[in-house]
Amino acid sequence: MADTHEKTEEPTSKKLDEAKEKGQIARSKELATTLVLILSAGTLIMVGQGIGSAMLNVMRRMFTLSRDETYDDKHIFQAWAHGIGEVSGPVLLYMIVVMVAGIYGSIALGGFNFSWKAAAPKASKLNPLSGLKRMFGPNGIVELLKAIAKVVVVAASAFLALSAFREEALHLDLEMYPRNVIHALELLGWLFLIICCAMIPIAIFDVPYQHYKHNKEMKMTKQEVKDEHKNSEGDPQVKGRIRRLQYQAAARRMMQEVPKADVVVTNPTHFSVALKYDQNGTRAPIMVAKGTDELAMHIRKIAGAHEVPIIASPMLARAIYYSTEPDHEIPEKLFMAVAQVLAYVYQLKAWRKGRGKRPKPLAKELPIPPELRR
Repeated sequence: MADTHEKTEEPTSKKLDEAKEKGQIARSKELATTLVLILSAGTLIMVGQGIGSAMLNVMRRMFTLSRDETYDDKHIFQAWAHGIGEVSGPVLLYMIVVMVAGIYGSIALGGFNFSWKAAAPKASKLNPLSGLKRMFGPNGIVELLKAIAKVVVVAASAFLALSAFREEALHLDLEMYPRNVIHALELLGWLFLIICCAMIPIAIFDVPYQHYKHNKEMKMTKQEVKDEHKNSEGDPQVKGRIRRLQYQAAARRMMQEVPKADVVVTNPTHFSVALKYDQNGTRAPIMVAKGTDELAMHIRKIAGAHEVPIIASPMLARAIYYSTEPDHEIPEKLFMAVAQVLAYVYQLKAWRKGRGKRPKPLAKELPIPPELRR
């Protein structure tokens, strides 16, 4: 027998929304770190030469100050402004890219979410036992394996990159100044990018793992699903009783309309529908009551007690029952068949009052479209 406390059910949307309010959403630190590092390295390659040139210009300006300029506060501040102006452009661009990468990397998995509940201090976070449980639990083991994998992968990538750039790095002293400085920055940028790209496999593993971990934490027991459904939709027993009371009230209203009907069409035992037509109105015939089995018998009983004509037409009774709701007009495709029934009923009433001939029997096959036949 399955354990009712085992979390085997997928989380409901309500459970996920409540978890999101508490700040419990899937996040991948590896994805955010990898994105920041790679974009930082790429931006450094693009603006590295600009930063290097700006630094050279700043050093050239600072190292060529005259004696009078060094004793003049005005010239010193002008030199500082020149240095800041030279460096601020590429450095600001680099900082903006890193900032955007950091923000996007944090919300790439799970979307943007801010929760005061998650930001509030919790005593459980200070509990040493909880900390040990996190460290030595399944998640702690996975984090340890990821850390080891990062060290191995990054170290291997760094070794391969240094081996590839070894000759270029050793010959930097043979290049002319300032070309050797620019070249060194380029080497550093590409070395940085290669090492950062080594984080991609770690991030590729971590993203689905975080999805799996979050979904596993959000899973619910069968009892939790039942309780949530009961709380949100109401107790099934109460709802069933309400539906029964509504049905009984609707049935009473229909029974009150049966004496006002012009005709009751029957199956003749399982279905009954009561029709009313206002000859002075513009509306089509209206179905005022319908029922099956006991309710159908009750409709016929009330109709007989109030001298409402009862016509046996099984096909028409089923077609009206399944296509029309109480107090609604019958479908246009049934106008011809119902018109024949009403005409027969009116002729029959006139004959009984001595104002006409006895009508011919109603046709057994009435014009009912195939799509409405049941």
